[in-house]
Amino acid sequence: MTVEETAGECETVNATVGDPAGVAEVELCRPEARNALNSQLRRELGEVLDAIEASNVRVVVLTGATGTEAFVAGADVTELRERDGLEQREASRRPRVYERVENLTMPVIARINGHALGGGCELAQACDVRIAHERAKLGQPEITLGLVPGGGGTQRLPRLVGEGQAMRLILTGELVDASEAADIGLVDEVHGDDEFDERVDELAAAMAQNSPVALEFAKKAVSAASRMDLDDGIEYEAELFAQLCNTADKNEGIDAFLEDREPDWKGE
Repeated sequence: MTVEETAGECETVNATVGDPAGVAEVELCRPEARNALNSQLRRELGEVLDAIEASNVRVVVLTGATGTEAFVAGADVTELRERDGLEQREASRRPRVYERVENLTMPVIARINGHALGGGCELAQACDVRIAHERAKLGQPEITLGLVPGGGGTQRLPRLVGEGQAMRLILTGELVDASEAADIGLVDEVHGDDEFDERVDELAAAMAQNSPVALEFAKKAVSAASRMDLDDGIEYEAELFAQLCNTADKNEGIDAFLEDREPDWKGE
């Protein structure tokens, strides 16, 4: 099934693919719960991500439903309240939605249209670029419930903002507004109503005009920087560069440059 057909069978996830088919917008839609992550939403998001991975989509924009003023307000605490440790271990079996988003072969832009709290903040951290609306608030308030972040926040957050800022946010549970989130590196850009959608669309289009193979390899190389030491990372980058020299897209990109025309990417 296509991405849109798969989303059409979901109750909590909407998806549209732009024309040309380069950018998919995936909208999380549980307005009555401010898009809180329950098991149904997680399952349906996974199904849509599977369809995206099998498609010709080059860039994904992940956002909350229009009108909820929330990206994702957190995990569904009502559902969480009923779990014991064994059940939670099963629910935490990877890959979860966080890893699924992070490991997509194409870039993922978090369009943070409102509150991104707890699991929502962790979902945004799993994306490659984070663009926030000025009304957004972000944070890891799990400590106030007698918990710790469980969707990767204790690991991804320090890599984004540094250990001290991560400790502050996780140990206090305090929320930060979009401006402060940008100051500490939790989000990459903040925009108001006039520029928010325009900037997300512009960024997605700028990515989608590039070779899908090069996008995939570039994402792998940059992601490796936080997992490898410098020498190993440089070796990995060089190997990916060499592999790209075997692709038709490399030849097409150079030919298009020399012939002063737009490239016709084949994704191979």
